[in-house]
Amino acid sequence: VQLQASGGGLVQAGGSLRLSCAASGRTFSTYVMAWFRQAPGKEREFVAAITASGGSRAYADSVKGRFTISRDNAKNTNYLQMNSLKPEDTAIYYCAADTPGGPYDSSDYYSHWGQGTLVTVSS
Repeated sequence: VQLQASGGGLVQAGGSLRLSCAASGRTFSTYVMAWFRQAPGKEREFVAAITASGGSRAYADSVKGRFTISRDNAKNTNYLQMNSLKPEDTAIYYCAADTPGGPYDSSDYYSHWGQGTLVTVSS
């Protein structure tokens, strides 16, 4: 599966953005989807994940209550709605996908990655 992330941009603190990750291939609905982010000088970190059916979701503590991951299997797309953005959310955001069964919050588990989209939150 190939992934294309979009929706990043510059936003003021407290604002919102919605990231999209469009996938190619007929197997999208069987994949776990996730978002990771990497800030300058820092390691890539887990943000959120959603199961193939969309029935279960998980979030990093730092975004819980502010971010929502969702997916539309008919459109081969998953989304990350980001509200109440903070300057510390500034990073390149990557979408990732793989078949179920691994540690969803580990970047090592995912074999398919999008190119990343930059989110900048100004104070």
